Amino acid sequence: MRGGLGVAAMSYVAVDYLRHVSPEWHRRLQPALWTVLALAAISRVPFYRNWSKEAKSALPFVGSMLFMLATLLYEALSVRSATAVLGLDWHRETNPLPDTGQWILLSLNEVLPQPIVDILRARIIGLHHFLMLFMMLAFSVLFDCVEAPGLGLGARVPAYPHRWAQKYYVPYASDSDAISQLINSDVAYADNGNYLGDYRPDWGSMSFLIDFLRPTASEGPSWYSVLKKAGGGCNDLLYSGHMLVAVLTAMAWTEAYGGFSSALIWVLVLHSAQREIREHHHYSVDCIVAIYVGILLWKMTGFLWPVKDSSKARRLAKLEEIQSKMIKAAKDSNIDEVRELLEEVKLSGQEGEKNRSQSKAMWVFPCVTIFSAIVIVLLAFTWTSDG
Repeated sequence: MRGGLGVAAMSYVAVDYLRHVSPEWHRRLQPALWTVLALAAISRVPFYRNWSKEAKSALPFVGSMLFMLATLLYEALSVRSATAVLGLDWHRETNPLPDTGQWILLSLNEVLPQPIVDILRARIIGLHHFLMLFMMLAFSVLFDCVEAPGLGLGARVPAYPHRWAQKYYVPYASDSDAISQLINSDVAYADNGNYLGDYRPDWGSMSFLIDFLRPTASEGPSWYSVLKKAGGGCNDLLYSGHMLVAVLTAMAWTEAYGGFSSALIWVLVLHSAQREIREHHHYSVDCIVAIYVGILLWKMTGFLWPVKDSSKARRLAKLEEIQSKMIKAAKDSNIDEVRELLEEVKLSGQEGEKNRSQSKAMWVFPCVTIFSAIVIVLLAFTWTSDG
């Protein structure tokens, strides 16, 4: 079963890419693939022996998810606010910074064969793919593909500036003499006329966010709908959050699974990075920094959650205990007994989960975990932009 994880991962990416090649086949195959993956995970629940390990990991996992959601909320607030203060007109009219990395990629278009250029331009993988691959890696613990516990792994804005920017920034932004005088006098002296008013919906207790997010009437009355579509200009890009997620996913696969599929995921990470630069979604420095920050972050936090060898000492002790039996079975060419002894070694590192897994609580926990995970994944893909 172990080799099947890589096949499932690459199948998911390939089927999803059909949306660009053959939308009709994509509509047929994607629901079928999701259904097969979900049913396969559910079918393995009764045979999984490490639910007590998962239970111990549940609270730290939930805490990690809450922390991640809090950081995403903070980022959405920051990105939306920074863009909303200056308005879209300023972002559209301001020239981008020069990016040598993008120039290199554009120059390669002129010397590489056209099929290779087409592959580099193809939108093979995106952020939602890496998130789904991470989920597949965590679920693969049900099939003994990775070490238990699996839980351990795991806009639009107004066009004109905000009144703050209208008074303190806009009149001085393009006039070097005015900027110099402003710095010397430390007083805003320009008269920018009458302020343009903003749309102010009734957000109840969340109304304090209106001045920061500057919603428009077309975005609806809900503050959540504004944050869900939060986007920005050149104010949230160093380093790239998209690339950080991609790198963390690749690091998780490399550590927990390894093999050829992990190498393919790193290739997809690099492909995604060059496309982000090529399409000018990010500057090259954003992607480069995200790659080494992701690697360092994964390495630095490894001591918090050792994925492998948590029961190594118990397995080694059991192996020493049955060493003589193992040698005798090997001399007698008794393969069945060798397998039974090796299974004993494996079970010795599971801290008695086999006995505890028979309790009612250890049956409720896996059902709730699998159901919650599947529902959250479906909601993420339904309520957000592809997850």
